[in-house]
Amino acid sequence: MPETDRSVVAVTMGDPAGIGSEIVVEAYSRLLEDADPIVVGDAEVVRSAVDVRDASHSIEPIDAVDEADFDAETIPVLDLDNVDELEYGVVREDYGEASLAYVERAIELATAGAVDAIATAPINKQSTRLAGSEYAGHTGMLADYTDTENYSMMLVEDDLVVTHVSTHVPVREACELVTEENVLDTIRVSDDGLRDLGIEEPTIAVAGLNPHASDGGLLGEEDDAEIRPAVERARNEGIDAAGPESPDTVYVQAARGEYDCVVSMYHDQGHIPIKTLGFSSGDAVSGVNATVGLPIVRTSVDHGTAFDIAGEGIASEASLIDAVGVAAEMARRRRKREQTSPDATGAERR
Repeated sequence: MPETDRSVVAVTMGDPAGIGSEIVVEAYSRLLEDADPIVVGDAEVVRSAVDVRDASHSIEPIDAVDEADFDAETIPVLDLDNVDELEYGVVREDYGEASLAYVERAIELATAGAVDAIATAPINKQSTRLAGSEYAGHTGMLADYTDTENYSMMLVEDDLVVTHVSTHVPVREACELVTEENVLDTIRVSDDGLRDLGIEEPTIAVAGLNPHASDGGLLGEEDDAEIRPAVERARNEGIDAAGPESPDTVYVQAARGEYDCVVSMYHDQGHIPIKTLGFSSGDAVSGVNATVGLPIVRTSVDHGTAFDIAGEGIASEASLIDAVGVAAEMARRRRKREQTSPDATGAERR
């Protein structure tokens, strides 16, 4: 990628007690292949991770993005200096506060145009809850901080891409959220997100809620009453959408290349096929989580803080490498789309 077309990606360190800092250290040289990465976190925690991974990097605390030098030997850390003591694998209120502060700073940088994208290492929901956060994870926080109403979690694993109408809610509530408007909004942001991934003419399958997509009404009414009209409206807007499709086969069809994305009705419906693929190659978890529909580009690793192995130097950096690479590419393609069309993000449809 030419120097002028490189993307600056803010990589948040995640929970200090988790594996975020060590996978950043282990991945850093590889991250430079796709992006100019700046770590947003605590410089001393990252320095400790250098020791954990027996790495040779030096740490460069910086106060602003333009102070960063990008080379394989030095890791620039936008240093919030907010961790007084480091203890791996524990739930702590101050660690929750620290990890939220990294995300807040990264959002500020992205919305101000100081960085092109954000890639987040994992936070711990128990720690952030102790810190007073009302969010179940990054996604809701990102949406609120950017005043975004229509957004979705998009998971990418090799040839399978899925988005979700709802995520971290009880299944009973998830069923109630399957409405025509919610499904249509998810189809729209999925189409936009796929274009940011470089797919110029996306094909989107929409999974049914009930077994066999209700079998013509024999197994429920939601598929015909809510999902089918949403698909028809999306098609009238020029989106290549199909459905509702039987959820027990549509993910296989998508993984074979018949569709570019599957819109899933709830968290586990989309996560199970993705995680099955992501864990299929041993202990190293791959896959990327992107938030589509935001005015900024954000991706994330597709795993948690792994408190059970934090500080042991064995956590896999594979998902972080993927997340930063996808963030850089999405930012590059979004810039290109915005240069060619001021309405390229799909805002005219909303």
